[in-house]
Amino acid sequence: MTRVKICGIMRLEDAQVAAEAGADYIGLVFVPHRHRQLTLPAGQKIVRELKLGRDQYPQVVGLFADQPFAEVNDAIRQCELDLVQLCGAEPLDYCGKVAAPVIKVLHVGTPAAPPLRKGGLGGGSSLDTSLSDLVSRLGQYREAGCLVTLDRLVEGQQGGTGQSFDWSIAAQLSRRGHDFLLAGGLTPDNVAQAIATVHPWGVDVSSGVETDGVKDADKIKEFIRRVHGANTAEH
Repeated sequence: MTRVKICGIMRLEDAQVAAEAGADYIGLVFVPHRHRQLTLPAGQKIVRELKLGRDQYPQVVGLFADQPFAEVNDAIRQCELDLVQLCGAEPLDYCGKVAAPVIKVLHVGTPAAPPLRKGGLGGGSSLDTSLSDLVSRLGQYREAGCLVTLDRLVEGQQGGTGQSFDWSIAAQLSRRGHDFLLAGGLTPDNVAQAIATVHPWGVDVSSGVETDGVKDADKIKEFIRRVHGANTAEH
């Protein structure tokens, strides 16, 4: 069954809509200067109100990028985060210092992108995005106990662009038995096709369920409905 993460939640009502529609995860952004950035008190309020009176609720993921791990761990404690998503150039040893399970974002280039420098783990957007390199990096993070999200590489940005990459790359990884969340450019209109093409472990959406930059309850519900429909069709 394909898991669903609704990311970039900024309002309690959007978290509640996602929960009631059956989202597995919601994402709260704590990356400085992102337009969906939350303060810790705002994140804390959303999490506490979301969990109040509920036996079941989506797991809450806090998003960070190249921030001191002490800052990340403080946010985990204050906001009662279930997981952390690292969107920057964090290496494996950084992931091991985080006081919650980690989702590590790996950025995937496109054939049209300019040539990239080769690099090792933690090289961020300068990583070589060949399939063999992706397989190696994905395997290393997975062996370290991290979930992995594949998102579009856009030079100078750490994700959240709403742009997709070549799904055939992700499909090859899936066929080789690699689990990951698929992100970038997903919408209610294309998520069923993405699942049928890629067979990802999970899908991650933010801008694709917004209208004029604000989360849209109808789009959130429709996105989750179509994911669940795709799951039913596959079985």
